[in-house]
Amino acid sequence: MRLSTKGEYASRAMLELALRHGDPPVHIREISEAQDIPERFLEQILLQLKRFGYLRSRKGPNGGYTLAKPPDRISVAEVIRVMDGPLAPIGCVSVTAHEVCPRERFCGLKGLWKETRDSIAAILEGTSFADLASRMRAVRAGETPRSRKPRQRKAGG
Repeated sequence: MRLSTKGEYASRAMLELALRHGDPPVHIREISEAQDIPERFLEQILLQLKRFGYLRSRKGPNGGYTLAKPPDRISVAEVIRVMDGPLAPIGCVSVTAHEVCPRERFCGLKGLWKETRDSIAAILEGTSFADLASRMRAVRAGETPRSRKPRQRKAGG
């Protein structure tokens, strides 16, 4: 898995909206400034997240973006997959976009790549944007956020 700038910015935008969950819609300029994301690039990202059902938008002076569902029901893995594709480092171990490899049966590296995919998927699938918002609030309050074991979900790639 390689996290693109688009995937990083989408995650930061979703975090900002999770921090403001329950508030009135957030204007794109506010998200851009709070998360240091170029506004023109952010617009494309937010439209893609909206198309996939993660955001709602409202036009007008009181318009902006909100999460389409509670932040505890959106995993980081979902957003990364929307922006960057499978979490697997190589196609032959991907669950969501498996690619057949002629070396699969006797590859000495496949087990390593599968373990890598499973570890990444477990962390990202087990971390919701509500979790990240809680960590961020703790950091802002001067607390050291506690590490936690990710919730177990079915690993995918």
